Amino acid sequence: MKARVVALCVVLMGGVVGLQALHEHRGGPPASTSTNLLYVRSPEAMRRLALSYDALLADTYWIRAVQHFGETRRSTESTNRYDLLFPLLDLTVSLDPYFNVPYQFGAIFLAEEPPGGPGRPDLAIALLEKGLKAQPEKWEFAQAIGFVHYWSRQDYPEAAAWFAKAARFPNAPNWMAPLAATTLAVGGSRESSRQLWRQVAESEDAGDWFRREAGRRLQQLDAMDQIDQLQRAVSSYAARTGRQASGWGELNQAGYLRGNPVDPTGVPYRIDAGVVGLDRQSRLNPLPTAGVKIGLPQ
Repeated sequence: MKARVVALCVVLMGGVVGLQALHEHRGGPPASTSTNLLYVRSPEAMRRLALSYDALLADTYWIRAVQHFGETRRSTESTNRYDLLFPLLDLTVSLDPYFNVPYQFGAIFLAEEPPGGPGRPDLAIALLEKGLKAQPEKWEFAQAIGFVHYWSRQDYPEAAAWFAKAARFPNAPNWMAPLAATTLAVGGSRESSRQLWRQVAESEDAGDWFRREAGRRLQQLDAMDQIDQLQRAVSSYAARTGRQASGWGELNQAGYLRGNPVDPTGVPYRIDAGVVGLDRQSRLNPLPTAGVKIGLPQ
């Protein structure tokens, strides 16, 4: 009898998650509305209902979080909303506080600038702080909080403070202390940003996904440098001729360039009304848009 009750509870909990997914896919409001529903929002209630299947349900809710983020990001709605993202992530890590992937990936999802994400670095930090409370030995969470302060808030002293905190963990890598010093000394420069991401890209402790993300961030920084150089050529051409170039061919003929410039992923750059930028198809979109990110002098 007891086994049947347990099995029934598991089926019912799976039904709640499945019904939510079906509601979002077929009968529910679009992802861009604020009427998204999460049938069980209380982590404490979910823990009581989960019985001994906490880890299984955590996996399920993590999958729903990834689906919600991906579907909303791909949405053609003019204003994307990510209403369920933090509740889903919070449920996931409440059910399984030692499930590390949702903390790290979830923080990136939450901090991503609109429309690619909700633009909520505050929630990203709250999620990571919850991870630190559950696992006080995880220097990676302290480092990740520093990155949120660095990239999303451009708060370089606070970022340096968190990097320094991460460096004091007994199992932290030896490059964390120099990272804190560099951030405090020259935080906000592109070269400082390159140092941060190079250290992540070259670290065996970072994990494959984070090393790939570091590579993409380094390509973004390279693209920003290239855009600055191309913009100078476009502006010089306009100043000399009194009109904006309509394409790269004109600049080639005038001797400003050789060939059609492409970004670090091989996608051609665009000129739009005299402004150089990434093509919409480039996977480097969107480029960061604040502080260090908008072309400070090198």
